[in-house]
Amino acid sequence: MEEAKSQSLEEDFEGQATHTGPKGVINDWRKFKLESEDNDSVPPSKKEILRQMSSPQSRDNKDSKEGFSRKMSVQEYKLIHQDKEDENCLRKYRQQCMQDMHQKLSFGPRYGFVYELETGEQFLETIEKEQKITTILVHIYEDGIKGCDALNSSLTCLAVEYPMVKFCKIKASNTGAGDRFSSDVLPTLLVYKGGELISNFLSVTEQFAEEFFAGDVESFLNEYGLLPAREIHALEQTNMEEDTE
Repeated sequence: MEEAKSQSLEEDFEGQATHTGPKGVINDWRKFKLESEDNDSVPPSKKEILRQMSSPQSRDNKDSKEGFSRKMSVQEYKLIHQDKEDENCLRKYRQQCMQDMHQKLSFGPRYGFVYELETGEQFLETIEKEQKITTILVHIYEDGIKGCDALNSSLTCLAVEYPMVKFCKIKASNTGAGDRFSSDVLPTLLVYKGGELISNFLSVTEQFAEEFFAGDVESFLNEYGLLPAREIHALEQTNMEEDTE
């Protein structure tokens, strides 16, 4: 009774996904690939191979048992995996092109850490002698002033993320203009480019919550357009777009 019921179910589903087991699934996939190919763009030789792969002979035909159980040829294997390999190759090529482009665009000196300026002379020399294309961000701080340590930590992180920006710090007492940078206005951020002061933020931590991190400082600086696009972020975004295609 059960055997007859099973046979009836097999007959009901005939003409649909009739192949079962690993070999059956592979054969169904081959047939789908053949049907989904654009007839105008597929060479006749490729069509024939796919057709042969998707239509194995019947098990009842003794002369065709060898054809049914034969192993996949190298040509057939390459045909199945060719599209995937081409896609991966194209993706790697595009990623390499993006990396090359970023390297060419990211000309100029690179830093990657926060420079400690010891004197007012070093401060002035840094501003005057650096290349005109370089953005210089100087943190004027003092030990024991609330927010200075947290801001130094945040800038250390940002210096790694933005190696094309020169991050510096100097104690107010070492600038030679300590009277201008009293504890009331610390921490202070000064931003220079081409030897000119382009932005200054007194008591900058008032712009943040009591507890703040590098991301908060980054967002604040980006609001004023003081940071360039991150190279790492740009590449990651490109890779994500590639993965979703």
